[in-house]
Amino acid sequence: MDIIIYLIPIALGLGLLGLAAFLWAMKSGQFEDLDGASNRILFDDEDMIRPPRDKK
Repeated sequence: MDIIIYLIPIALGLGLLGLAAFLWAMKSGQFEDLDGASNRILFDDEDMIRPPRDKK
């Protein structure tokens, strides 16, 4: 039963650490463009288009 004295503050500390990490991610803009990555994978970049090969 003495271990609970240590586990409760550790659990609260980890919870506050997770909340701080989430708030930091929100302020730094991690969740601004949720659809951008899924759209970028579908479309080719224009600068990556290769010129057509010569048919021989």
